[in-house]
Amino acid sequence: MIPSLLEGQIWMYKIDELYPLQMAHYTYLCGDFKQISVHVRFRIVLRYTLYFLLSTLVIQLQAQVDRDNEHQEKVNHDDADHDHDKQDGHTIDNDSHGNHDGDTSSCNPHHDDHAEFNPGATAFHHISDQNVYNIGWIQIPLPCILYVPGQGFDIFSSGKFNADYHGNGKYAYDGYVLYLGQVRRITDPSFPKGLVELKAHSVFTEVEVIDTKEHDKVYLCYEDKKILCDSKSTLDFGLFGGGLTSFHDLSMTKNVVTMLLIFLLLSWMFLSIARAYKKRDGMAPAGIQGFIEPIFEFIQEDVAKPFLGKSWEKFQPFLMALFFFILALNLFGQIPFLGGSNVTGNLSVTFVLALLAFIVTNLHGNKHYWGHIFNMPGIPGWVKVVVTPVEVMGLFIKPLTLMLRLFGNITAGHMVIVIFVGLIFIFGESGANPGAAWGSSIGSVLLTLFMMAIELLVAFIQAFVFAILTASYIGAAIEEHHDH
Repeated sequence: MIPSLLEGQIWMYKIDELYPLQMAHYTYLCGDFKQISVHVRFRIVLRYTLYFLLSTLVIQLQAQVDRDNEHQEKVNHDDADHDHDKQDGHTIDNDSHGNHDGDTSSCNPHHDDHAEFNPGATAFHHISDQNVYNIGWIQIPLPCILYVPGQGFDIFSSGKFNADYHGNGKYAYDGYVLYLGQVRRITDPSFPKGLVELKAHSVFTEVEVIDTKEHDKVYLCYEDKKILCDSKSTLDFGLFGGGLTSFHDLSMTKNVVTMLLIFLLLSWMFLSIARAYKKRDGMAPAGIQGFIEPIFEFIQEDVAKPFLGKSWEKFQPFLMALFFFILALNLFGQIPFLGGSNVTGNLSVTFVLALLAFIVTNLHGNKHYWGHIFNMPGIPGWVKVVVTPVEVMGLFIKPLTLMLRLFGNITAGHMVIVIFVGLIFIFGESGANPGAAWGSSIGSVLLTLFMMAIELLVAFIQAFVFAILTASYIGAAIEEHHDH
């Protein structure tokens, strides 16, 4: 059992467990503390570095095996087509056959096993919300609830698609395909219903220019026909390339499952703490109480009371719910190979959180608060013509900044980590140069560990910033009138 110092507390390190002990109640009695502390930190960093290197090795081996299998399938398929053409009395010259492989208009998109790695596209794929939940290379199917206007609901499991570790389905089902973890609807009404086996790489993306803007379009190659596949409808008014399409996805996605897990986890934790306080009335906190109590008191004493005054008890449950919900989602999203959920990096989630803050603030606004918005006292009437619109805009800008700040910080952190890991594939040329990949993995691991440490700090900071700004907005809305 080796003690080490971490942020003002004594931690007892034993195998894989850390036991928090309050500094105020315990005295350090063992040897050279600093020397032991550095030793423990080194062991922890070394352990997770080895974990990361091992995971990287497994990823590369799995990717190489998949590439070999796909290449062999392609060779077998081409040989079968060649033999079939020879039996029919047709001849195929090398030039025409090569052109056919690279011509997407003939519905045979070319797939390069060593294509240039695109870190941006890979990062966006890993932080996107998906219809499957992945733990490492295991794809856990989720319920799909899809609505097509005029046709009704289609309800089934995403397991019907038999997705690979990239989230690409090997089957189409009832006119839907799974591409990069997201359900797409096949727009051709003549496409057969039920399970339809798809060839490798039969679903692909093409960039099309519409009104001088580039748009990614997803197509399905089936029986030498290139069929457009619609994405789900999104209410982004076209700002992010979305809009209304031929279907609506009401499924329980990866982000929804993560929020439910966090809700259940937090409910269990706080109910357990409440029962412990009843059983241990008047005694020092123990176990998880000792971890949560300082955080709870910090939000209460440094956020709720200073900003909300005598009404702090009324709004403290709301502030605590916001803080711990955001914090838990931020921390859960940083656990490697456990879904990689980017819940607080999703604009839909941060929009709802900001909307709740907006509603609570303005529902409790008093006469003094609204008077300062629509009839600012102490200024000339002609100035109010300018000030009033600015104040009204401020009502909506405040929740907008809450939404964008949380979204931007969490999304940026996830993307940077994925891009740092992607350096291995960039220098390794997607498996074509294994030596360079192993060499670059050292720098990639160090950069990733550094960024993960920063992200751990950002997780707490962003939850705190959201809570304290919400408290300041509510405090301004309920503040009593003071004569100046």
